[in-house]
Amino acid sequence: MAPSPTRLLHLPLLAPKPSPPRCLVSRRSRPRPAGDAARCGCATEAGGGGGGGGSVVVEDDLYELLQVLPRDLRDNLQNEPRKDQLLEVILDLGRRPEARFLGDSGGQYLRDSEISQQELEEAQRAVGEFGGDNRAGIEGTLHRISAIRSRKGMVVGLTCRVGRAVTGHVDMVRDLLNYKESILFLGRPGVGKTTVMREIARVLADEFQKRVVIVDTSNEIGGDGDIPHAAIGGARRMQVAQPSMQHRVMIEAVENHMPEVVIVDEIGTEAEAQACRSIAERGVMLIGTAHGEHLANIIKNPTLSDLIGGVETVTLGDEEARARRSQKSILERKAPPTFPFLIEMRERHYWVTHRTERSVDMLLHGKKPLVERVVGIDSKDLSSYSTATPAKELVLFIEKMK
Repeated sequence: MAPSPTRLLHLPLLAPKPSPPRCLVSRRSRPRPAGDAARCGCATEAGGGGGGGGSVVVEDDLYELLQVLPRDLRDNLQNEPRKDQLLEVILDLGRRPEARFLGDSGGQYLRDSEISQQELEEAQRAVGEFGGDNRAGIEGTLHRISAIRSRKGMVVGLTCRVGRAVTGHVDMVRDLLNYKESILFLGRPGVGKTTVMREIARVLADEFQKRVVIVDTSNEIGGDGDIPHAAIGGARRMQVAQPSMQHRVMIEAVENHMPEVVIVDEIGTEAEAQACRSIAERGVMLIGTAHGEHLANIIKNPTLSDLIGGVETVTLGDEEARARRSQKSILERKAPPTFPFLIEMRERHYWVTHRTERSVDMLLHGKKPLVERVVGIDSKDLSSYSTATPAKELVLFIEKMK
């Protein structure tokens, strides 16, 4: 089991208490044919100053994704020292294939020649049929293949994205799960929202013993195929035939399957926002994600603003405006937020937690909200805080945002 996060108060800074021996991080893939084990990217990452304890498992099933690629690209990536950090592979017609890695702003070309139409067709056959959202998966894995089509419907580009099951993310916000209140994760594409949803589903179902139902529109959380990936633990998964039907399946999940928790990825339409409010008003805990980087992005988005309570213009009387020292027309939150907690995922290991109601009100009044910053810190950054803190332990800072 991963060590519990240590809390520090910022100014003055307090030294954390000694922690249990840190967990080792291991990487595994499912069994492969003989001779393939060395090519799967399986490794054990032993941290500095290691101790005993359990292990944090990263399962990437990279072997299956590589089978979709042309053989020369497959060989290049199997010998790539950074393949454990591989984020996605880009195959665009008439362009050189490109690999993108976590933490890199650019990409790395995998060869000098361009991708041909034949190579795209072979990759498409290996993947199978794409859904209405131009996404497909590889059965039994968490990988996602997304297609770019021409005006005639022909596939002219593929984004082959690596899906990983990673334990340990929930340690950053495990205390929030005890409140049994809905949480919205906000972040840009690629920051790791879906990975966190997958791990939260497992923790709530297996450790908290909750009835969890995942509404899995693109089969990203539970993986492709009719049997969900083991990474979601005992959570149940409902597939969605068409992306436009996601809001209906959300309501169906509550009405038919008696969940205590509903998990949904990529809330993006007004109908889905309304379905979220309906679910929350029925007493069901909701865990969801939306695209954006800051709470202010949701406040300004008329489609999704209902998730944080909605915004309306209020006209004040003369005396009230003078008392508030404000204009007569001001913005106010018009309802309780659907999600009492909102987490901005700025980076994979840098999150900002809001108590939604309080933060929205302060932002609308032109003030800076009080937030909780959650940071994953490497050992080299911990020397100024406490030499007793294990490497890569999660440290929480509670401070006023400046």
